[in-house]
Amino acid sequence: MLNSILAQDLVAAGGFLTCLIGGVVVLALVFIASAIKIIPEYQRLVVFRLGRCVGAKGPGIIFLIPMIDRGVRADLREQVREIPHQTAITADNAGISIDFIWYYRILDAVESVLQVGNFESAAQGMATTTLRAVIGGIQLDEVLVEREHINNMLRTRLDEVTERWGVKVTNVEIREIIPPREIQDAMNRQMTAERVRRALVTESSGERDAAINVAEGQKQAEILKAEGQKQSAILEAEGAKEAQLLHAEGYASALNMIFSSAQNIDQKTMTLQYFEMLKDLGGSAATKYIFPMEFTSLISDFVKGQK
Repeated sequence: MLNSILAQDLVAAGGFLTCLIGGVVVLALVFIASAIKIIPEYQRLVVFRLGRCVGAKGPGIIFLIPMIDRGVRADLREQVREIPHQTAITADNAGISIDFIWYYRILDAVESVLQVGNFESAAQGMATTTLRAVIGGIQLDEVLVEREHINNMLRTRLDEVTERWGVKVTNVEIREIIPPREIQDAMNRQMTAERVRRALVTESSGERDAAINVAEGQKQAEILKAEGQKQSAILEAEGAKEAQLLHAEGYASALNMIFSSAQNIDQKTMTLQYFEMLKDLGGSAATKYIFPMEFTSLISDFVKGQK
């Protein structure tokens, strides 16, 4: 009987010991799991030890003391946030609706945790207030055409505020500007009138250019025609000149040949030629004849020669 009681006590003690060991192992695993943190390259872990900040840790494996250390993660990647449509009043009292997106990145993980409680909410409220302040100092026409200027102003003012939080605003982009309905109608009418004006200017410019081109073409045609007539006249004159020169040269050659032949003709032959001429004169219808004085001397010489 005693032995059985001792055996039951030993079994109970063994079970208790086993439970105790299991509990210690579980607590050890929980302790290790809560003590070891793996921080990626794009994050930092801001560690608080008994409520006091001891700095940013990471990347890699970080060991924390359970129940003593507490870590707050900070993402160092560039983030983008959207500001939904906000109603703003321009400097000329026109109500418009604007939405935009802004980009930021955390430069100092410790400051981003210590200096602001809820960065997302604070940044959105600050961006909305800054947008209204910027738009309130600009005329409506400038708001519609100077988007880049407004983007730069928003980025500068947001960056001035977030700088003390260890955050850098890298870019701001306005996505849509919606003016009042009556202003949209006026802009559409103005755009239509401007397009009609441009069409008329383009048409008149085309007609003017066409007239200029036609006149220039006619001018060039007249110049070419006059140049052609000039060249034709020059060529014709040169041809007439060459013809007259050839005619004169032929006439001179003929005279030279006649003169050469006349030197070999004697006086009797000349007298016979005169007689032939008188024969031809006699057969004509003329009633009066004129004889040169040399004719009598030629006849006397001819008669002497016959004797």
